[in-house]
Amino acid sequence: MKKFIKILIKDCDEKHWPVKVVHRSENFLVVNKPYDMYINSNNPDRRNTLQLELKKMLPDLVNPKLCHEFHFVHRLDYPTSGVICIALNKKAARAASVAFENHTVQKFYLALVHGHVHEPYIVIDKAIGDDIREKNSNHKMCTSDSIFCEKPRRSTTVLVVLEHGFWKSKPATKILLAPSTGRRHQLRVHCHHIGHTVIGDYTYSEGKDIEPHRTYLHSLRLILNCDIENIDVRTADPFDASILSDYKATNIVKLLDENIFHDIYKLME
Repeated sequence: MKKFIKILIKDCDEKHWPVKVVHRSENFLVVNKPYDMYINSNNPDRRNTLQLELKKMLPDLVNPKLCHEFHFVHRLDYPTSGVICIALNKKAARAASVAFENHTVQKFYLALVHGHVHEPYIVIDKAIGDDIREKNSNHKMCTSDSIFCEKPRRSTTVLVVLEHGFWKSKPATKILLAPSTGRRHQLRVHCHHIGHTVIGDYTYSEGKDIEPHRTYLHSLRLILNCDIENIDVRTADPFDASILSDYKATNIVKLLDENIFHDIYKLME
């Protein structure tokens, strides 16, 4: 019988918190990844990885037959914090893979971006491909309107404005993002494309955004429906103005409640 899990993490803050397990079953492990942490690496000198942290925390879950010892169902960029799912057996890994293929997985992200986004919502439908200038460095991506874009693929993101405010006296907007495709760096590229780069994104600010201690992008919620288990995991908001000293909200546009997720579902139809 399928299980339904919904978890709210209440102790999320802006400190570089350790990896937190938020759900564990026979089939899946869901954790809250800190910002500035790799998922895994082929470089033996790179120790700041989720793989190694999980190996220390939960050695009983290590699968030595796998290249990186765990079935990582999906990815998060190095600077992105938040929920990420790991399959604990081959059957679960396959079921999750099918769920992604069948688009029965929903992911929602919070971000603080530069400037005030004046539209209440934006559907960003812009193909993303490799930036040929960066192929041998950090694998930077770009949108299809760039002359440097190689092999662009369809990419769609729904953006909903939550708040207008100021980050260190500079205009900022808190947004909720929902990708319907899963391209590398998709959310960061799409935000940059519309002129509202994520605060702290060194790569897509062309190396100019060096003041923040992190990139303000967080994986807020994951809904994964598959044949063996249904999971709905949501964290608290790490960019809440009451706990984030550098950010001040001046105008609440939409509340981060269940209604906003229904609004996004309609926009994605």
